[in-house]
Amino acid sequence: MKSKMNIKSIFIMAIISLASLLFINISLAANTGTINVDVANLRETADAESTILEQITLNQEVEIVGEEGDWYQVTYNNITGYVSKELVTVNSNPEPTQENNQVSENSTQENNETVENTAEEGTETDSTEEITLGEYKISENTRLKLIPSINATDVIELKTDETVTVTEIMNGWACVETQTTKGWLRKDKLKKDEPVEETVEEVPEEPAQETPIKTQYVNSTTVNVRQEANTSSTIVTTVALNTEVQVYSEENGWSKVKVNNVEGYISTSLLSNSKQETSRSQSTSRRTSSTKTTTNKTSQTTTQTTNVPASSNGSSIVATAKQYLGYKYTYGGSSPSTGFDCSGFTSYIFKQHGISLNRTAAGQYSNGVSVSRANLQPGDLVMFGKSGINHVAIYIGGGQIIHASTPSTGVRIDSLSTGYYNNNYVGARRIL
Repeated sequence: MKSKMNIKSIFIMAIISLASLLFINISLAANTGTINVDVANLRETADAESTILEQITLNQEVEIVGEEGDWYQVTYNNITGYVSKELVTVNSNPEPTQENNQVSENSTQENNETVENTAEEGTETDSTEEITLGEYKISENTRLKLIPSINATDVIELKTDETVTVTEIMNGWACVETQTTKGWLRKDKLKKDEPVEETVEEVPEEPAQETPIKTQYVNSTTVNVRQEANTSSTIVTTVALNTEVQVYSEENGWSKVKVNNVEGYISTSLLSNSKQETSRSQSTSRRTSSTKTTTNKTSQTTTQTTNVPASSNGSSIVATAKQYLGYKYTYGGSSPSTGFDCSGFTSYIFKQHGISLNRTAAGQYSNGVSVSRANLQPGDLVMFGKSGINHVAIYIGGGQIIHASTPSTGVRIDSLSTGYYNNNYVGARRIL
């Protein structure tokens, strides 16, 4: 009797053990996971250096068939291999075994580590800037990868503000080229290389650079230019008959003028709107056409000059500007020897053609006359800015501009119809 009881007990225990084993196997087989990074490598063995069998993308589901250390053995697309546990989020609730209890106790810590690791590997952050093909700068030190994967082999390290060219986009990754190599990095490691925004403080404005109200001529044989508006003031220079002066203001019988780069005051009665005829000029007038005589006698103001339509002169401006392609960008610079900023470049180019412009981008918006974007011609100035005018370029035709762009690119040609220049276009001025 006792022997039968023992046999029965052994039989019952065997059934219970078999059922438990079957339940555990079913539970393990039922476990699935989801890939929580953009690209995870499915490796042949539980080793970061083993052969990559397949690459699994973000949110793809895998079947977990086993574990080995820090690795899950999984099946994906009928291929069985190993994936690092930190790259997989388990979908089903594990059985309350001792091992699973340990996982449960540490789940919060693992999730935090996964977030931290993902952030360290360059998970793309929310950004309103759309990365497209073209030239960008590195936003922070990062490593160039051989393939678009956080576990891929490093190629080289890229430094902050280093310039790269994006040639391909795939999910959250960008394929870029440097001067020496090519590889992949996360898109959020890129930033747009926008033109240096200028402000009116770029070069201190001198009070003497105010705009003259008119041009006049000395109507007496010899006239004194005085330091102040009175006859007792110091004489700063002396000018002769028919000398051209720029008048800035008139008050109490005196005109504030600038002549031969000297500022001072002349009695208003000693100035006229036209030159005085002399015996020599009268003789000359008989040998010239009335049109030329009128031109010599008429004071041409800035507004009158800028009303002349742009013509071949605009092409000459463009030709001169192109001679300085590749010259360096220097903040506050206005010459080939020191480099140019944007308004320094335009000022220098027009000066080569005998035309003076205001020094800043915003100041140049008051030069010349306004012209619509649809009627742009070569030689026109075009202005840009996100809040006010802080950049200026020269339109060269064909929807393109030439300008002193950034410290990394210098004087270059860009398209007016794309990117920063299209989105931040303010207006244009015709100077010629």
